[in-house]
Amino acid sequence: MKPYVSAQGWDPKEHDMTDVQQLAAKLAHAHETGKTLVLPTAWDTWSAAVVEEAGFEALTIGSHPVADAIGSSDGENMDFSEYLDVVSKITKQVGIPVSVDVESGYGLDPATLINRLIEAGAVGANIEDVVHTEGNRVREAQEHADYIAAARQAADDAEINFVINGRTDAVRLGTDVFEDPLAEAAKRIQLMQQAGARSVYPVALTTAEQVQTLVDTVTVPVNVTAHPVDGHGAGDLTALKDLGVRRITFGPLWQKWLGATSAEQFKKWI
Repeated sequence: MKPYVSAQGWDPKEHDMTDVQQLAAKLAHAHETGKTLVLPTAWDTWSAAVVEEAGFEALTIGSHPVADAIGSSDGENMDFSEYLDVVSKITKQVGIPVSVDVESGYGLDPATLINRLIEAGAVGANIEDVVHTEGNRVREAQEHADYIAAARQAADDAEINFVINGRTDAVRLGTDVFEDPLAEAAKRIQLMQQAGARSVYPVALTTAEQVQTLVDTVTVPVNVTAHPVDGHGAGDLTALKDLGVRRITFGPLWQKWLGATSAEQFKKWI
């Protein structure tokens, strides 16, 4: 495979490229089996180790929970290098594939973004269409697809079977932005699939009908966000599987649930 050299210089002791390539292949294959992947969303080495110990085959890292953990805030307000330090620590801690939420790319061009993620040991990424660094501007549908296509090309050039999870906030933004948010989401996930996304992430779906519509729109896995205890508006894990959902993540909900549960229990000690 082609040697990868970062801007700082590649250190094979940090993340062996053969290992990264193998982890990427595992994650890509897991998206192609037709099975439903549950990828809990971690924020530090402890939570990542919990996910691995529980037996999950891969995990995600969420920008929102990481920002909360390091005293920052979501919306591309973290220093990206600091964020990648967290990512690198996690990928060194666990032996399972790791995908990272990079919001809209933190102002980086697609090739730089992908190469820095690979350098940190990540083998997948969520890339969304709301550009927080530009006043929450929403990328045009084709513009976002082009960004994902360029990211796909960068990963292919590095010979890493990187899993891009193309996210759209069309449903979340609602009729204030789009005349028909669900139809807009359908258009965008189709374009992202064509651009090389290995899964798509239309956030803020709340009903079985919405989920079914978008699952039927593409052939790659559709990602939904679920609560680890309460499930999703469309139902529990079994219901989501029956709808054809093939990728489930927790976003910030696991961390929030853990915090709320802990706070309630701690009241006994006050």
